[in-house]
Amino acid sequence: MMRFAVVGIDHGHTFDHVKGLLAAGAEFVGYCPQTSVPAIRENFEKTYPDTPQIDRDRLFADPSIDVICIAAIPCDRADLAIRAMKSGKDVMTDKPGLTSFAQLDAVKAAVAETGRIFSICFSERHCVRSAVKAGKLVQAGAIGTVIQTLGMGPHRLQLPTRPDWFFDPQKFGGIIIDIASHQVDQFLFYTGSASATVAASSIGNFGMPERPDFQDFGEVLLRSDKASGYIRVDWFTPEALPTWGDGRLTILGTEGYIELRKYIDVAGRPGKDHLFLVNGTEMTHIDCSDEPLDYFSAFAADVRERTETAMTQGHVYEVCRLSLEAQANAVRLGAR
Repeated sequence: MMRFAVVGIDHGHTFDHVKGLLAAGAEFVGYCPQTSVPAIRENFEKTYPDTPQIDRDRLFADPSIDVICIAAIPCDRADLAIRAMKSGKDVMTDKPGLTSFAQLDAVKAAVAETGRIFSICFSERHCVRSAVKAGKLVQAGAIGTVIQTLGMGPHRLQLPTRPDWFFDPQKFGGIIIDIASHQVDQFLFYTGSASATVAASSIGNFGMPERPDFQDFGEVLLRSDKASGYIRVDWFTPEALPTWGDGRLTILGTEGYIELRKYIDVAGRPGKDHLFLVNGTEMTHIDCSDEPLDYFSAFAADVRERTETAMTQGHVYEVCRLSLEAQANAVRLGAR
């Protein structure tokens, strides 16, 4: 049985990692309680009361642990991942897995040196059942050849819950790296593109003049040899919406299109994971609430068999590269 531990619990996505790996049959052996968000540690204690809190040095040194899961402050994730890999462990990290080109180079070097897996759990695809279903429909040819994706990632600010690092671009990487890496991943995945270029990108701070370095808006235009993609991310989800963001994805194909309303169907059907499919023979709504989340079981199999079925290492690197490039070259909109 694969054994895993958690080091770095500074973001709530850590619960997705634990829940997914437990469902895949792995054993949760412990977590380091060090965090910048005490509420997350308290939630761990309530959710997994029988799982021991263990110093991270001991977790890294334990040869019986196969995988380290990381949801630390974004700028710290790469160093923790490198340490884990050099300790003989595979890594599952929250997005963004890294925040600089230097970190990307260092992670690549560590993977090459150790032969370990560096995987980023892109929760807006890997943990969203409608997104998993969309991938299967695209693969089955339901909308022909994909030629464009339109991805929107709005988020609610929830200011009282945010630690200081949340507002520091040096620590969270910038809005494109932090949030839009989800949509970069989706563009490459659904279009079947191995690589792409950043045609344009922009960032802005329109709502928080008291924190001039913060970015609450970002957009990216991607192009590959197969398709184009537009991405918009923001921190402007209004309070009336009963969830943290109205995340949507439209996948345009030569024979139809798919629209995902991942977390809510505004003034429509209850629940989440709504998929709308329109092609030459049908126009239908698909409830994806029972779709299995394949990433975690595939990752566990990759750990056992040293394969790349959950996600190729090249895909991970390309998502990181494109996100870093789009962030670095983004035009600043509005007043600083």
